Amino acid sequence: MLTALSIRDVVLIEALDLEFHGGLGVLTGETGAGKSILLDALGLALGARGDTALVRHGTAQSVVTASFDAPHRDGPIAALLAENGLDIDPGEALIIRRIVKADGGSRAFINDQPASAGLLRELGAHLVEIHGQHDDRGLLAPAGHRALLDAFGRIDTGPTARAHRVWRAAESELGTARAELDVQERDREWLEHAVAELTAFAPETGEEEILATRRAGMQRGEKIAGDLQAIADLLEGSDGGLARLRQAARILERVGEDHEALGEALAAIDRAIIEGAEAQDKVDEAAAALAFDPAQLEEDETRLFDLRALARKHRVQPDDLAALTEELAVRLERIESGGAGIAALERALAEAAKTYDAEAGTLTALRTEAAARLDAAVKGELAPLKLDAARFRTAIAPLGADSWGAAGKDRVEFEISTNPGAPFAALTKIASGGELSRFILALKVALAEEGGAATMIFDEIDRGVGGAVASAIGERLARLAGGTQLLVVTHSPQVAARGGHHLLIAKSHDGIVTRTGVIALDDAARREEIARMLSGSTITDEARAQAERLLETA
Repeated sequence: MLTALSIRDVVLIEALDLEFHGGLGVLTGETGAGKSILLDALGLALGARGDTALVRHGTAQSVVTASFDAPHRDGPIAALLAENGLDIDPGEALIIRRIVKADGGSRAFINDQPASAGLLRELGAHLVEIHGQHDDRGLLAPAGHRALLDAFGRIDTGPTARAHRVWRAAESELGTARAELDVQERDREWLEHAVAELTAFAPETGEEEILATRRAGMQRGEKIAGDLQAIADLLEGSDGGLARLRQAARILERVGEDHEALGEALAAIDRAIIEGAEAQDKVDEAAAALAFDPAQLEEDETRLFDLRALARKHRVQPDDLAALTEELAVRLERIESGGAGIAALERALAEAAKTYDAEAGTLTALRTEAAARLDAAVKGELAPLKLDAARFRTAIAPLGADSWGAAGKDRVEFEISTNPGAPFAALTKIASGGELSRFILALKVALAEEGGAATMIFDEIDRGVGGAVASAIGERLARLAGGTQLLVVTHSPQVAARGGHHLLIAKSHDGIVTRTGVIALDDAARREEIARMLSGSTITDEARAQAERLLETA
């Protein structure tokens, strides 16, 4: 709800600070007093174009500050602010400030944080509805008529939205599967060859390291085989070292008793024989370990070279060839079984489309029933507003298939016919200014429970009417304002008398400068202003008495 409006240097307004309240507020004043300036100033705060003509002559800039109640923390306003990176504390009032410079510059702030005029317009759509003769938003915008009808009929579009998501997801999945299958079909020949080659080769994880280690061992054995044999010959041959030591030991056994040193020599030779035999065992062990089969060496080398060549061909590491074999085999299997998968996805898509069609059809039926009730409700409001010759209808037509969406398949538009026999057309095309405002009022009353922005403004909705029609307009405005804040710029005393609070817009001139000001009227001043509206510049006692009756009736 709009709580305050501060205006500095906007056209004829030098400085103005206003407070607003809930319910019905009326703004009155003589023609030319500057009521439109007030709305233009509020429009600046709501993102209207920053026209330099609004800057008061002789000043550098205009400044408008509009204050609103704190937005609900889980509501669309809080979400919009968060989406645009504005940090507003919960419970903090919303303060919008717009500055328009005489040289054409413009700046905007939301709670002292810089913002764009575009964001102000988005925010303004949630905060204030302005209905006037030239308004092209709100009820006059066909784009919003479907949502208004759904809200009036309390129609839940959730099932249709969910069915639409499933349908589109199935459509996307089928499209992706078909595209993948097309690509895979182009690769079928290559895959068949690659899988056959890899399967025949049967690479194993870790095989490269095993082959390389075994090959290196055999290559080392080949190099030192001769040396090992030479060592064996020196140690074990008929003339080898061990044979000669054993001969020496046999001789010493015969003569060892002749001297103590010979016994010690025999013991040393025995030890040498033992160590030499152990050395021979180790040499034999190494020779056995390093023994190589030339045929096996050639086979391992061929396998190792082929393994590495195959890895280079497929641009992977040798150890990844086994996994690649399995992966390519799966891809080939998918191609071979792809037709069945596509058929399953096609069945799922058909089922999803059928479900969406049913849900959308249910929506259409519900909207048709709600439209009949809305048409009847609006019809009941037209005659008291002196629009008894007019007809209203909610036109529901099918959308093209490319426009079907989460809200169904219907295009909804409010249409009127102002004269018997005249064709129906959009509100803005055939209604005059006064008629249009009254049609908007009739619609707002019929849609009252639907809600909308917390603040509504009607600009001269009573233009060109008086008497019973003006009284009917005032009664409906008061009813409409029951659960919200409604501000009305009016020339009608019947409407003004219905207001819960009353602002008088007046122009003054000091001989040099003309200024527009606004005065909050008390009960006595309200009576005088309504009397002026009844009788003109000369206020009579009769006019005052009639004003008193209007106030009492209201």
